Amino acid sequence: MTKRPCVYILANKPYGTLYVGVTSDLEGRVSVHKQDLIDGFTSRYGIHRLVYYEFMETMEEAIRREKRLKKWNRAWKFRLINRMNPEWNDLFDECWGALCNGPADDERLRIMEAHHGSPPARG
Repeated sequence: MTKRPCVYILANKPYGTLYVGVTSDLEGRVSVHKQDLIDGFTSRYGIHRLVYYEFMETMEEAIRREKRLKKWNRAWKFRLINRMNPEWNDLFDECWGALCNGPADDERLRIMEAHHGSPPARG
């Protein structure tokens, strides 16, 4: 498994209760949240929808970003989510156990393809 430091936001519904977390295994962590395998805030309030994520170069950078986001007010977090995922879709495909692109990712890839040909390899 390749470690990819990441900060993420889960919600129970659009503009609902939010949870900000950090991990080096986003797919695994979201799966744990969705299955309520750990008692706590996310299981108590049904917070299972991955609505935002961003990968970082180092875990220290991801932890700093998480701490910063946790201090933000709700409106700022909503704006951040809306930029990546304006429809508040769940960005985790439970059937495949994989991340999905948000609408902003799809748009960015379309723009890159229009300007530079085919998009870069993902992985």
